[in-house]
Amino acid sequence: MSKDLNKKSNVVRIFCFPSVAEPFIFSYIKVFPIHIKERMPWDMNLELLNRIRQQDMAARLEGVQADQTLIDEFLANGISFASTSEALESRFYQAVRELFQCIIPAYHNGKHVLLEGGPYRGCWLESTGTINSEVASRYLPSVAKNSFELFADFQREDGLMPYKWTADGPAYKQIQLVTPLARCVWNYYLMDGRRDKEFLIKMFQAMTSYDEWLMRNRNTRGTGCIEAFCTFDTGHDSSSRFWHVPDTPHLDDPARYDPDSPILPFLAPDLTANVFAQRKYIAHIAEELGLADEAKRWNEKAGETLSSLMKHCYDERDAFFYDVDRHGRFVRLQSDVLLRVLACEVGDDEFFAESLRRYLLNTRKFFSKYPLTSVAMDDPRFDPFSTHNSWGGAVNMLTLIRAPHAFEYHNRHVELTWIMQPAVSAFMRMPEFAQCISPWTGEAGYTKVYSPSILTMLDYIERLCGILVRPEGEIWFTGLTPYAIAHGKDVGMATAYSRTIGGVKFEIVNTVQGAEVYRDRQLLLRFPRGVRAIAGRDGALKAIVGISARMVEGEIEYDGRRIPIRISGNEEQAYVNGSFEQVRPGGIVPPSYE
Repeated sequence: MSKDLNKKSNVVRIFCFPSVAEPFIFSYIKVFPIHIKERMPWDMNLELLNRIRQQDMAARLEGVQADQTLIDEFLANGISFASTSEALESRFYQAVRELFQCIIPAYHNGKHVLLEGGPYRGCWLESTGTINSEVASRYLPSVAKNSFELFADFQREDGLMPYKWTADGPAYKQIQLVTPLARCVWNYYLMDGRRDKEFLIKMFQAMTSYDEWLMRNRNTRGTGCIEAFCTFDTGHDSSSRFWHVPDTPHLDDPARYDPDSPILPFLAPDLTANVFAQRKYIAHIAEELGLADEAKRWNEKAGETLSSLMKHCYDERDAFFYDVDRHGRFVRLQSDVLLRVLACEVGDDEFFAESLRRYLLNTRKFFSKYPLTSVAMDDPRFDPFSTHNSWGGAVNMLTLIRAPHAFEYHNRHVELTWIMQPAVSAFMRMPEFAQCISPWTGEAGYTKVYSPSILTMLDYIERLCGILVRPEGEIWFTGLTPYAIAHGKDVGMATAYSRTIGGVKFEIVNTVQGAEVYRDRQLLLRFPRGVRAIAGRDGALKAIVGISARMVEGEIEYDGRRIPIRISGNEEQAYVNGSFEQVRPGGIVPPSYE
């Protein structure tokens, strides 16, 4: 064995036989103790790898009150997580255990469905039965499917879907729409390998019928926009958006609004955007089912809804979407409505970038220390308190679980990490999975065992430093580590994550230097921190994306090659014939302050 110390660059190289490597490292640490952790990550990699390989997830789930078939379904994913931060690792496994507390059998068929959690002992169309179930489909796909189907099973004859289902039955008194159901259904269908056409047909029929109900009953002003009749139509409890508006529709009839209201009905941009995206994805589903004429018709309908949205609800001066009252006036409150509209795929890349610059990444607007607030911070009506069910200003977990689609649809991967990192830091310190957190401190607020919070934790770990399975058939391996922003605690932590995909076990280890990916215990990839590797389901490398604000330079080790790379934030390079070729230029939108 030998050692080479390059004093100028402070790089240490060690050459030794594998059989003596470990004792040599230990003796070397005694002689050269400075920067060993920083310069020599492989001992940490080995430790974390061994930990996730030795983890017994079944043992961690002992005592969980859940049907064994559900536990087996989760275990089949081969998920394991380890971190040098005990708090982060503990919180991850708390999330896994508490997820099962948010699942019950439905009374009408005995199938297990997802609950919103906390005091909300039901499945809501705006969240539980859409975005929550879409995320949950990566862990418990049967529960996701059953939750989607609830809204078809209990659809009224006139086409109205329930806004929620509980053990007491379905409820219909408001519409409560946010995330488009059709997008979630489509993504579940893709994740399932495009196998279940019967499910797709069932949901297609239910969703097209519901669209007809909405146009008959929530387009009373003939604008083509979907109208809000009450606060609960958008789930914006305690929001100043709906001051002087009833919480529920007139006489609890979802087709009626208070006739004595001086301002109702509102043309609602988020409800209208929901229908735009819903129609767009219904068109995808129609095409998949071989209904070409239907697909064309639904695409045309989507275009009409988008035109109505932009004509009536978009203010070009502010570059913002507002409700429009019965007198044609904008209800000028800047709220998370913007992100909701963007998550429905409204606007092109430049439109989204401008929304980032002016609003989402603006520290006067929504980019609080722990983002994203539910009302702009510079509005005098902003209320930061998170101790109750409030969309008046506090950071809501439903906003955080909805955010990734909006950012990733426009390839704003770096900017999304600025949302995820503070959230993961907050999770490390939260004793419970709350509905709201403080925008100033990240402190947990209202309620606990709340499934959007639990699923956000699981989702962000996979997106930030884990293994993310995508509906389109890709696997994302991301080379970052959680960065604790509070008091510098656990800065520089390392993580390891595993997942079984198609019978193949993948593992990723992340340190401050970079990432190593293993396929069935064999090294597959090694790449620098700040890079995301995109692979097929078999692990074959397809592309890389810059996931850091800085320019990343270094080497990728793959398929017996060491390939030099230089990649900027959000840039994508395809892997072609042993080298990388740019397919999308980089560039980030930095935070703003004015």
